[in-house]
Amino acid sequence: MSSYRGRFAPSPTGPLHAGSLVAALASWLDARAHGGQWLVRIEDVDQPRCVPGADDEILRQLALCGLSPDAPPQWQSRRENLYQAALERLLQHGLAYPCGCSRKDIEVALRAQGLERPRHGELVYPGICRTGLRGKEARAWRFRVPDGTVAWTDRRVGVHLQDVAAQVGDFVLQRADGLFAYQLAVVVDDAEQGITHVVRGADLVDNTPRQLLLLRALGYAQPSYLHGPLVLGGNGEKLSKQNGAAPLDLADPRAAVAAASAVLGIAVEARAPLADTLAQAVAAWSARWP
Repeated sequence: MSSYRGRFAPSPTGPLHAGSLVAALASWLDARAHGGQWLVRIEDVDQPRCVPGADDEILRQLALCGLSPDAPPQWQSRRENLYQAALERLLQHGLAYPCGCSRKDIEVALRAQGLERPRHGELVYPGICRTGLRGKEARAWRFRVPDGTVAWTDRRVGVHLQDVAAQVGDFVLQRADGLFAYQLAVVVDDAEQGITHVVRGADLVDNTPRQLLLLRALGYAQPSYLHGPLVLGGNGEKLSKQNGAAPLDLADPRAAVAAASAVLGIAVEARAPLADTLAQAVAAWSARWP
């Protein structure tokens, strides 16, 4: 077993669909191709969006596809003490601060600067509370983003650059409802679980610079990243539960794995035993992404 540790981290907002199987398979293939460990982490930090029983259904679907983790799954909702400790470390070093702004406050401030939120873009935080709450009550906690461009190299996408301060602003670490934000939770989880390689969908490329800033601020090691292709819905956008993605049809798991492999650019024999189909996929992945 190598020192490689990868993971698949689904949100239990419903069962897996075709797009999420592609992400799961890519991360599993990369781990197996490198002789490493593959973990599953249930990202249920956003409790209001979670569907009861979806976590168990996701684990059942993965097992049917032959994708079983090498250690018991972890749940984010059971790890909040780790996120709180990380937030406190950032506060102690002046890298986080309280924010009293509502979404409306931010939109009003942006309009006053002649700016509007892009249709599918970020609501860039204009730093209203960076120098103090000015009488407002703290609603959330934000990361103090440094100036400058974040550069990193993805194994598939290549060099990627983002000026986080200009394109995102100081982003939320803990929300007004007390829940920890995805950006903080995923960074703490990956570091605590010793994740060396992150393989996930290309829709998360723009999240990576924020996570790199947090990794550096907390003194964590940086994993290798590979952002794979997405399955698109009829509207041309990423297939998701929000745009009506149907639950994965696992009447024939081999066919589902073969279809997911095809999205990844891998041809396998769908009528072979599932173990053979997966072995073909691992060999093809090894040749493509050494």
